[in-house]
Amino acid sequence: MDERETDTLTKTKTDSVWKKLENLSNFIGNTPLFDFSHLQKNPKVKIYAKLEWNQLSNSVKARAAYNIILEAYKSGLINYQKGIIDASSGNTAVAYASIGTHIGIPVTLCVPENASQQKLSSLKALGSEIVYTSKFGTTDEAQEKAKELSNLHPEKYFYTNQYANDNNWKAHYNGTALEIWQQTKGEVTHFVSGVGTSGTFVGTSRRLKELNPFISLIELQPDSAMHGLEGWKHMESAKIPLIYDGHLADQHLTIDTFESYDMIRRVAKESGVLLSPSSAANVAGTLKVAETINMGVIVTICPDHASNYPEILQQIQNV
Repeated sequence: MDERETDTLTKTKTDSVWKKLENLSNFIGNTPLFDFSHLQKNPKVKIYAKLEWNQLSNSVKARAAYNIILEAYKSGLINYQKGIIDASSGNTAVAYASIGTHIGIPVTLCVPENASQQKLSSLKALGSEIVYTSKFGTTDEAQEKAKELSNLHPEKYFYTNQYANDNNWKAHYNGTALEIWQQTKGEVTHFVSGVGTSGTFVGTSRRLKELNPFISLIELQPDSAMHGLEGWKHMESAKIPLIYDGHLADQHLTIDTFESYDMIRRVAKESGVLLSPSSAANVAGTLKVAETINMGVIVTICPDHASNYPEILQQIQNV
């Protein structure tokens, strides 16, 4: 290690941003494993889900956002003057904003004009700068805007690009997967998860396969391009994230949005847990897998809680 690298490491470990990042690590990950085995009848099949809202910013995206920001800061890509910019109006945006505010790093988010007002209110309350893109555009357009601004103002922005940043999936490779392995005492036989940026599935799956090559990896996707599973991608019709690995899964299953809504109702009544659409879709996926095996331990992810989607809960109650 040369003198410049040593100085950088020393500065990193002594400055206030680093100390704040270290403190935040106590609030990232280490989420509980909830037993959903009662949703099916085979006593030899166990179903568990990581309740990811039990961490900073109340969603699984805290893991990736934290790791992306941590590694960017360690590499000298961001500081008090040069913040992060990305395209997100969902859970990743809230995670970025929460972390950025705590450590004093500016956060700018490119979002469509028709983004959820609830999420926008949260982002503004957390002090994020919002750059609006056309309501007729897609996430791709917001990504292009973030990239454009970072190129125009490299002194002001570091484009984190969650869809192409390896520190997204590495957060799950080094965190989520090891937690699952430890919490199931190495007995997990199947891992089931939907894909959006694909960081959760890719990172968790890669590490679990290393720990046990016989673990089955089941990737879930919406059954069509027009779906209501926020955060999920229908890969056949979407722009494929660069971190996505289409050869990783042992099996692919599709979930209908209304299957998810039905599962929200069922889990609320039978388990007393209010799941978000994507969480319910993952649980629905585990039940499909459970029907095909005689014994095993199936684990999935519940990315966030129903409280993030009051309009969905209202819609379900009115049916």
